[in-house]
Amino acid sequence: MADFTEVGDRVWVANYDWFDLNVTLVGGERGLLVVDTHSSEPAAKEVVADVRRLGAGEVIGIINTHEHFDHTFGNAIFRDEYGELPIHATEWAAEHTISAGERMKRNYEKSDDPHRDEVMAAPIVPADHTFSSVGTVDLGDRAVELIHPGRGHTAGDLVVLVPDANVLAAGDLIEESAPPVFGGDCHPLDWPTSLDLVLQLLNGTSVVVPGHGAVVDRAFVEDQRSDIGVVAETIRDLAGRGIPLDEALAAAEWPFPADGLAKAVRRGYEQLPRHARQLPLI
Repeated sequence: MADFTEVGDRVWVANYDWFDLNVTLVGGERGLLVVDTHSSEPAAKEVVADVRRLGAGEVIGIINTHEHFDHTFGNAIFRDEYGELPIHATEWAAEHTISAGERMKRNYEKSDDPHRDEVMAAPIVPADHTFSSVGTVDLGDRAVELIHPGRGHTAGDLVVLVPDANVLAAGDLIEESAPPVFGGDCHPLDWPTSLDLVLQLLNGTSVVVPGHGAVVDRAFVEDQRSDIGVVAETIRDLAGRGIPLDEALAAAEWPFPADGLAKAVRRGYEQLPRHARQLPLI
């Protein structure tokens, strides 16, 4: 059980211990939008119970900030509970939700994680209402804006802007309780400029809901953007100097723990055009 806390006019956030995950609700005349649905059927049932305990209305739609399982594996439960809800995501995220989910199930298959069985049993339901760059969901008395600012944590990240409440749900483009996750599907060289667009949507009093951890403000986003920018520029510098990929992590100082950046470096080297690299790189 987790309590939904109002962080802006009819915008509530609940934080769940598993993954320190945030689920956001946006309310309007027509009902509630739920932003991200957690990581399994039991976890999503807990979210549904918490939504009903809040008593702010019925869920009329789902938004997935990206395709990863901890943000999408509860989609089926919300549809079981509320009917055939529209699920909104970027085209990329919708197209890759099943493959990303199956990849994570393979990772859990031989795991001793206590959540293994529930992750393995979760149905994978991708979004069916998609957009490429900008979308809007009409809640009657307010419009909720969905914006794909560019590639970063994944190629299909979106942010959810509630302009009249000055609240933005950032998904995993921003993380508070741990360093940003640079996984095998990240885009480290694009991430800083994607956050530049996000910053254009914010002002000094904006409330920002990260994918994981405590609610933050614009200053936090600026600081994390700066650190992510350092990662990108360091990768460019290493590649430009011809540092081999297998030596790159040890050849520089990083703003985040180096053991979480191996995939970022590899992905960055792969993304750089040949003229930006000295050979040999590997």
